[in-house]
Amino acid sequence: MATEFKHIVRIIDKDLDGSKTLVDALSDIKGVGLRLAGIISEKVGLSPWTRIGYLSSEKIEEIENMIKNLDKSGLPAWLLNRRRDIETGEDRHLISSDIDLQVKADIEREKALRSWRGYRHAYGLKVRGQRTRTTGRTGKTVGVAKKKRG
Repeated sequence: MATEFKHIVRIIDKDLDGSKTLVDALSDIKGVGLRLAGIISEKVGLSPWTRIGYLSSEKIEEIENMIKNLDKSGLPAWLLNRRRDIETGEDRHLISSDIDLQVKADIEREKALRSWRGYRHAYGLKVRGQRTRTTGRTGKTVGVAKKKRG
């Protein structure tokens, strides 16, 4: 462990607060949750309660390589966030901006296929089966008008 404290630690193009614990700091990276952060800290051989600012640059590099190669690290497939990818058929784990780009590509593919989900996305409607009679309205809402007394 390094004796020098770093206030900002950079892992996978993300600046992390050095005063946070290892698990909390890793969970700030998009695509890494609390559970996955705990598993990564265990695989690297560090306590989840270690402050990330006290880690040596070698340990930080080891954590970064672990996160970049999660699909090849021997973790169970259910822990990855992109299972049976449509293009490749492999189990993958996406991090940071790759998640956003992949979601946009998936939506565009649905629109091009003219699937029901693609249609709902294209017209800005609810996609996942929610009710739309009263919620999700955009523009001017129409309420119930009371009759005039008289």
